[in-house]
Amino acid sequence: MKAVGIKKSLPINHSESFIEFNTTEPKPGSSDLLVRIKAISVNPVDYKVRQQAAIDKELDEPKILGWDAAGIVEQVGNQVTKFKQGEKVYYSGEIDRPGSNAEFQLVNENIVGHKPKNLSFAEAAAMPLTSLTAWECIFERLKIEENSGENQNILVIGGAGGVGSIGTQLLKKLTRFNVIATASRNETEEWCRNMGADVIVNHKNLQDEMKSKGYEEVDYILNFSDTDLHWDSMAELIKPQGNICSIVETKNPVDLNKLKNKSASFHWELMFTRAKYQTPDMHKQHEILERISELLEEEIIQTTHYRTFIGLMPETFKEVHSLQESGKSIGKNVILF
Repeated sequence: MKAVGIKKSLPINHSESFIEFNTTEPKPGSSDLLVRIKAISVNPVDYKVRQQAAIDKELDEPKILGWDAAGIVEQVGNQVTKFKQGEKVYYSGEIDRPGSNAEFQLVNENIVGHKPKNLSFAEAAAMPLTSLTAWECIFERLKIEENSGENQNILVIGGAGGVGSIGTQLLKKLTRFNVIATASRNETEEWCRNMGADVIVNHKNLQDEMKSKGYEEVDYILNFSDTDLHWDSMAELIKPQGNICSIVETKNPVDLNKLKNKSASFHWELMFTRAKYQTPDMHKQHEILERISELLEEEIIQTTHYRTFIGLMPETFKEVHSLQESGKSIGKNVILF
């Protein structure tokens, strides 16, 4: 099968930052689906892994990146019960297995959902990783309940990004929170409003921006952007006994003591945790994706697909990774095969 991968961590403008190659089509294990990929989307994890996976030496075999896909089930393992051959699916995959930047991919059925019937493959491929991340942040890490949040405020840092875009929609459609989202450009402000944000603030000088809009503190904070940059602001803005959840690793140690006097809680979220550690509740990601499909089919929420690129070839991935690394990406960028 045809695939695009890396053998060494190189700058995106390097001629071999991505390479095209052929490899053996994989065979499904007992709980696996073999999926024929129709579309993928690119997330920050893609370029972070590309930059770190092979810094010191060249890999013996190319590494296939990609953690968001929509496609058609080609084969099923002998213990699969949730899917059948020929069904259309969407999923985000597993960090420790070959990714979706290929013609075929293996994925455990417990982290796969049926593709929303009203979405194209491109529109569906935009959704899995960010939807799972946002859902786990809101309803599992922060333990927010549906229909709760009346007269409460939640700050979404990175409102126009992939996770912020779906997180804002879930909050507005499934809870009663007043949603404050950060954005710094006219086009990202407009995007956040279209996703349902009640208030827009600039992430630059965040505390002053919040105060200028009448907010001294908030009940919850979702940080989908830069934990190092916003740590001090988050510690100041969170209410006593409030909760913060972040998805972005830190480059430097952060001072948790800043949260002590407020008895505030800090939570990490990594969408890959369940699959990586084969947790007993791994199947919940299947359930979340099925719920997201329902919300999309009922048009309660909308796809965060923003731009489409064409072709399973290195040049396409270079273009999209370059855009992701620029920090100016809006919503989700999808590659259609």
